[in-house]
Amino acid sequence: MGGPSSITAVDTVNEKSPEVQETSTGTTPPAIEKRASIVSDGDDALKVAGTDAHHFDEKYYARLRRKIDWHVMPILVFVYFTQFLDKNILGYAAIMDFPITGIHYNDVAQAFYMGFLIWMFPTQYIGQKFPLGKYLGTHIIAWGCLVMLHAVCGNFPGFYVLRFFLGMLEACVSPTLILVVSMWYKQNERATRIGWFYAGNLSTSLVGGGIAYGVTFFEGAIAPWKLLYIILGGLAVFNGIIVLLFLPDSPMQAHFLTAEEKIAALERVRLDQAGVHNKHIKRYQIIETFKDIRTWIMFLIIMCTGVPNGGNSAFNNIITKSFGWTSRESLLLGMSRTAIGGFAVVAGGWLSDRLKDRMTLVLLFSIPTLIGMIIMTTMQYSGQRGVLQFAQLFQDLSAPGFPLCYAWNASNAGGHTKKNTVNAFTLFTFGLGSVVGTYIFLPKDAPGYIPGKAAIVVLTVVQMACCVIMAWINMRWNKQKKAKLQKMIEEKGWTEEDVQREREKAAFADLTDRENVFFTYTR
Repeated sequence: MGGPSSITAVDTVNEKSPEVQETSTGTTPPAIEKRASIVSDGDDALKVAGTDAHHFDEKYYARLRRKIDWHVMPILVFVYFTQFLDKNILGYAAIMDFPITGIHYNDVAQAFYMGFLIWMFPTQYIGQKFPLGKYLGTHIIAWGCLVMLHAVCGNFPGFYVLRFFLGMLEACVSPTLILVVSMWYKQNERATRIGWFYAGNLSTSLVGGGIAYGVTFFEGAIAPWKLLYIILGGLAVFNGIIVLLFLPDSPMQAHFLTAEEKIAALERVRLDQAGVHNKHIKRYQIIETFKDIRTWIMFLIIMCTGVPNGGNSAFNNIITKSFGWTSRESLLLGMSRTAIGGFAVVAGGWLSDRLKDRMTLVLLFSIPTLIGMIIMTTMQYSGQRGVLQFAQLFQDLSAPGFPLCYAWNASNAGGHTKKNTVNAFTLFTFGLGSVVGTYIFLPKDAPGYIPGKAAIVVLTVVQMACCVIMAWINMRWNKQKKAKLQKMIEEKGWTEEDVQREREKAAFADLTDRENVFFTYTR
């Protein structure tokens, strides 16, 4: 294809990335030196797929995607199911004669998020050095043991410490699952898959509520809430063993794929320009993350999501009971909320991928929270139990909001260290919001908790405004990239074939989204 395309892709990579430098000694041709530099410092996928693309037909890719779905997604769903279930056991125990009450209950609830916050960044960078599947599985087994230890604890300091360390161990889960989805799936497939494992999250209320309901009938020597911790902790240990044995660390290590299928799995995601995995922690990518204005807009969006989450996780069953239901009726109604939220999450993720749009769907699914909370704020003491319960169930249609933000991040960050940092900061922010949220419903405001509900209304409006701003910036940057690429084409005399070749070479060079002119943002 002529002179330009034979060297410019490599030159472009080296100009863009401060981590990739020419080290010619004079005895090796410079072009070969540069190619070796990219391979050694680029994405791990380069070692299998190389810089030039391999081509497979769409039917082959469709069969491969189904195979990946069957082998990877059930494990991710089970992991997220277990993580959310163990985090929220406290909400079930709260209406089963749990020994911690009042403001101490708020403190125990927020202890999880304090551990989560403190360990979020360290666990991401430590995990980058280890095989993802093994790192995740080990953490799940450890936190399962911690959950079971709750059954032998009987005082506030003990519960606080256990919840704190539980938060630390669970800090790796969501960012790791987002990385796994990014490894295996294309941009327009990620929201659907994240919706699947987040639906596993929501199904915890269905299964956990059912188990908790059954446990309330237990009349043995052990208190029902203790039995609940033992059962669900044991389930987590079992889950960790499954992850250790069956979750591949990356497509390159997938036991269920042939050598050809491993290459095809990498080619499926090559042109998304986000890469697969790189063990080198690159400081400039961390710096770029915090210079990116979208990081701080997402900070506001996730804070406005995390605060209601922290309050609802700990107080949903208590709020339901305040409408006039018994403890057992509240648990059963919690199971209904799950069915609604789970359906909404799966539908929202599918629609988002179908439309290739995150912002519009986040806005759409924020409306039920707005309406539901307004009703519960203004009618708490109306005596209309049916209306209040409808409002609480209706707001569960907003469940897709947070997983869609996950998908938004997964689609709009390039460079492995930057993706790690973006994911860690997003979950750090979510944890911070959740810490605040555990105090949004204070004992002095019981049973209606009107100030907390009103605060959620305001936060939802702010979140919606920030989503619009985020989408505008992404579209503006896409136009700038398109203009920059066109200028490069004119200056270098690239043909369409040359552009495609450069795009393929840049895909696994571990460039950030800002460095890579071929990276396209999702609205």
